[in-house]
Amino acid sequence: MSEFAPICIYLVISPLVSLIPLGVPFPFSSNSSTYPEKLSAYECGFDPSGDARSRFDIRFYLVSILFIIPDPEVTFSFPWAVSLNKIDPFGSWSMMAFLLILTIGSLYEWKRGASDRE
Repeated sequence: MSEFAPICIYLVISPLVSLIPLGVPFPFSSNSSTYPEKLSAYECGFDPSGDARSRFDIRFYLVSILFIIPDPEVTFSFPWAVSLNKIDPFGSWSMMAFLLILTIGSLYEWKRGASDRE
C-alpha cells in the first residue's frame, strides 16, 4: 500500500490546488457596486447584435476536432515514455500502432483540407 501513497497524496492535493484559487476572491468581493451598465452585455464595445443561437459553419467544429487530436497523444505518450525501459516489446509496438493511427488521421485531415482557411 505504501507504493500508492504518492498517488493518494496527489489525489488530495490536486483538487485543493485547483479549488482554493476559485474560492479566495469570494471573501474580498462585494456586491454593492453593481449598477446596470456593469451588468449589461458587452461585445467589443458595441451593443450586441443578432441572435446568439445562430448556426455555425461546420468548419468551426472541424477545427475544434483538429485541436482535440493531440490531447490523447500526449496523455498516452507521457506514461509510456516515463516507463519506456520497463515496457516489453508488445507495449512498445502497441504505442507505435497508436501513433501511426493518429498520424494517418492527421494526414487524412490535412489532405482533405480541414485546416485550410477560406
